[in-house]
Amino acid sequence: MAAASAPAGGAPGTRFLGAPPARPAGRAPDDVAWASIVSLGLASGADPARLRYADGLKRATDLLLAAVLLLLLAPLLLAVMVAVRLDSPGPAVFRQRRVGRGGHPFTVLKFRTMNHRPGGDRDLHRFATADGRLVHKIADDPRITSLGRLLRRSSIDELPQLINVLRGDMSLVGPRPELPEIVAGYAPWQHRRHLVRPGLTGWWQVHARSELQMHENTELDLYYVDHLSPRLDLQILLETVHVVFFGYGAF
Repeated sequence: MAAASAPAGGAPGTRFLGAPPARPAGRAPDDVAWASIVSLGLASGADPARLRYADGLKRATDLLLAAVLLLLLAPLLLAVMVAVRLDSPGPAVFRQRRVGRGGHPFTVLKFRTMNHRPGGDRDLHRFATADGRLVHKIADDPRITSLGRLLRRSSIDELPQLINVLRGDMSLVGPRPELPEIVAGYAPWQHRRHLVRPGLTGWWQVHARSELQMHENTELDLYYVDHLSPRLDLQILLETVHVVFFGYGAF
């Protein structure tokens, strides 16, 4: 499946739109149960064999590889933590609520790449490009630190999510873990992406990364859910190495 072409998120004319509309009264920030894939009946068309793979061999592989990678990368992770603290004030690890499998929230871990602001992890900023596309990232975002740009370009900022994989919040490969504020505005068909655990990498990362509109990213995630298999996971892991090495589409 080829990704649709689109201008880069940092194209000239990008304008800041600020925070999204307020959540309806009575809903807690992490309450996304009302968007449950079960209540919407979206699991009815899922292939049981693919879901068994997600809970069996795929989960066992996640545990083994995540543990090995954490041991091998421990010196790098420690060095990055020190570098982030020295580069700008604030914690080395950024924590943010995301929506996981079944619509349940969890705390995702990343190395901090932006200037620290108390409560900033609860802020969602949106940008619109000159052609009206809605994006979350732009290449020249002034909030990103100098070290943060390097970490994002190399995807090193995502490595703490190996801990999320061990916890069972995430998988090595899967749909991207999205913000509750964005999930709150999903159309029913988009919630099918929550049939499986979100991933540290996935189909959208190796085909688009930061370059597509929000709904196009979701379509790539759903392609992965509908074609979940060991072969596809291996393909994505191999392509991820290539994409990260050359820094395609990351900012």
